[in-house]
Amino acid sequence: MNITRKQDGDNVTLILNGRFDFSVHRDFRTSYEDVLKIAGIKKITLDMAAVDYLDSSALGMLLLLNERARNTSAEVNIARCSAGVTKILDIANFSKIIKIT
Repeated sequence: MNITRKQDGDNVTLILNGRFDFSVHRDFRTSYEDVLKIAGIKKITLDMAAVDYLDSSALGMLLLLNERARNTSAEVNIARCSAGVTKILDIANFSKIIKIT
């Protein structure tokens, strides 16, 4: 998976591309930890339009990101998911934890 970061003021978007599974654990964690070190970040959006696969380890990574972000008073949003990814997030009831648009 490839991860690209875009910042607009106090909002950061992480654009994810490819398979989101355990093999990208380190890269994903490094990406969001770098964002959380930026002073004043209020919102982190995960643009998942190009994610073609999501497994249970990715769900765990999303939960860890959400927990770490809350500790810095930042909000996490998931955006632009494919139908398959949306279905997995729905089955896991992620909309009760993280805002999905």
